[in-house]
Amino acid sequence: MKKVAFITLGCKVNQYETNSMIQKFMKNNYEIVEATEKADIYIVNTCTVTNMSDRKSRQMLRRVKEQNREAIVVACGCYVQVAKEEIEAMPEIDLALGNNEKKEIVERVENYQKEKTKENRMEDVMNQKEYVELGETTYTEKTRAVIKVQDGCDRFCSYCIIPFARGRVRSREPEKVIEEIKKIAQNNLKEVVITGIHLASYGKDFKNHYGLIDLLEEMNQIEGIERIRLGSIEPLLITEDFVKRLVKLEKICHHFHLSLQSGCDETLGRMNRKYTTKQFREIVERLRENYKDVVLTTDIIVGFPQETQEEFEKTYQFLKEIKFYKMHIFKYSPRKGTKAAEMKGQIDGKIKEERSERLIKLSDENQEKYNKNYIGEEIEVLWEEEKNGFYQGHTKNYILTIIKSQENLENQITKTRCVRSCCNHIIVEK
Repeated sequence: MKKVAFITLGCKVNQYETNSMIQKFMKNNYEIVEATEKADIYIVNTCTVTNMSDRKSRQMLRRVKEQNREAIVVACGCYVQVAKEEIEAMPEIDLALGNNEKKEIVERVENYQKEKTKENRMEDVMNQKEYVELGETTYTEKTRAVIKVQDGCDRFCSYCIIPFARGRVRSREPEKVIEEIKKIAQNNLKEVVITGIHLASYGKDFKNHYGLIDLLEEMNQIEGIERIRLGSIEPLLITEDFVKRLVKLEKICHHFHLSLQSGCDETLGRMNRKYTTKQFREIVERLRENYKDVVLTTDIIVGFPQETQEEFEKTYQFLKEIKFYKMHIFKYSPRKGTKAAEMKGQIDGKIKEERSERLIKLSDENQEKYNKNYIGEEIEVLWEEEKNGFYQGHTKNYILTIIKSQENLENQITKTRCVRSCCNHIIVEK
């Protein structure tokens, strides 16, 4: 039995696709081993969202070849899709597959084993018009599963290379999504996380006006699934009509990751984001009016080209007023092939670092204050894993929770009382 190891870089979509590839190899009698072990085949599912992601992808490909010089090294995913010349120049890589070729991973690997001919052939994703089914039900974790419902993006933010790596918007047929979730429910998983490259665009390519809210309404009726969590979403998805329908779905988790990127309208304009801070504020108010326990998280880029100190202060003040539970802060890194990389006024690294530290501190303060509100409150937690006698899990609004227990709580939802809060989690007891 040949051994296969996987390394996955990047987003939840990549996680989903890796798990689908794992299922394919298992069906064909391969043994799946850890990436640190000696394997016959190493598959690196790459990311290209930043230059750092590209570098990490190359490092991983070189590292696995060093572990076993005789192994077949396969590079697939977003970096492979946009960096064909760089991939061809890497002697460590035996086989390179783009995003659409992941569905053929076993056949392509076995063809290479027979022919021993290095191959770097892939489709142009920009010409892809239909969603590509990977053909396997994925089980990402013991208590939750990530479900990919959409691929591609047509927003073309000035800093982002992903539309060129993933192509245009393609939505998965709702029947296929529901079928997969029903299989997951039969395996006693309690939670599904809905993800895509640009989730808010789900259904845009359908002719019958079926959209994400329609899909969520169908999901909500599936027996066995107790929680439906949305992945990162475009803020403009949150219209009054969308929320009016969403609040009726009792399984929807009260946690929304709204990708903001900047709290300054001038910076948002240069980023080619499609909303203003005024619109974003209205969206936040809409969610807080309808979900009293809502948790909002976001992504912020600091040091975007031409971001003045005044523009940064606007962002800081806006974020202070919005009071996100947690903010993922990224220092802008020029990505070759994007408009932003060619912009004048690139910001010094030291300034980026200072701005990043200020926002990280603000995020930590917000999280700590929010968690203190739960002391003495009764909450419901889905327990995920045990470490040294302590179980950790998440509330419906995605607050990390820890309990000491000798009883096996894995994959159970229980009501508990919060006794203490920390910066990034709360501690409960029965």
